[in-house]
Amino acid sequence: MNYQTIKVRFQESICFLQIYRPEANNSINDLLIEECHHVLAMCEEAATIVVLEGLPEVFCFGADFKEIHGTIASGQRREQSPEPLYDLWLKLATGPYITISHVRGKANAGGVGFVAASDIVLADETAQFSLSELLFGLFPACVLPFLIRRMGFQKAHYLTLSTQPISFQQAHAWGLVDAYEAQSESLLRKHLLRFRRLSKTGISRYKRYMNELYNSLLQSKSLALAANQEIFSDPRNLEGIFWYIDKGQFPWER
Repeated sequence: MNYQTIKVRFQESICFLQIYRPEANNSINDLLIEECHHVLAMCEEAATIVVLEGLPEVFCFGADFKEIHGTIASGQRREQSPEPLYDLWLKLATGPYITISHVRGKANAGGVGFVAASDIVLADETAQFSLSELLFGLFPACVLPFLIRRMGFQKAHYLTLSTQPISFQQAHAWGLVDAYEAQSESLLRKHLLRFRRLSKTGISRYKRYMNELYNSLLQSKSLALAANQEIFSDPRNLEGIFWYIDKGQFPWER
């Protein structure tokens, strides 16, 4: 497949999926979501491990504000459903494979969603994590069920309210990152050598059990989708995004 927003390669039963939108700061658009769904569908049968990576400077920076700006500028109504993205993260969290986020550089907003949905999170010393949504009157409605599952209510609450990035050390202390090293490629190889010994059947059964044991992600889905649609349909929030892209100023600077 010739993908436009990602790079994909298979090494035996390991799928390496790289978010690759350097011209858009590795942000999330509809096509990226669609292409990631396509790859994970193949991985249902073909992979025991899925490694999710970004660029060295930015893992993933969240929603593509420039795309939203373009929609508004053209006079169109923005009618994007958050469900495909939530379902993508749900596949990472519950699919019959081990998912590893290998984070270098910035992970912001929806980028943190990819991280929080992964089974294992590895990072290097450039990694930092932030939720910037409240700066624009938004909040990470779809990210939070995954983030709370991983690092607890209060830490996710603080990260949302502060809007400030945290370092790889802080993320590790809070449970968002499982392990880090200066040379994270070496760290990734060590984990892959261990995980590749596991059988597809064993992984599938284990993930299915864990999903049944802790099924809050499905329970939270309808609430998260409704909240996301509410905040992204507010004209004031969309105007703030438009102003930021158009003038380079935050909403309170207008």
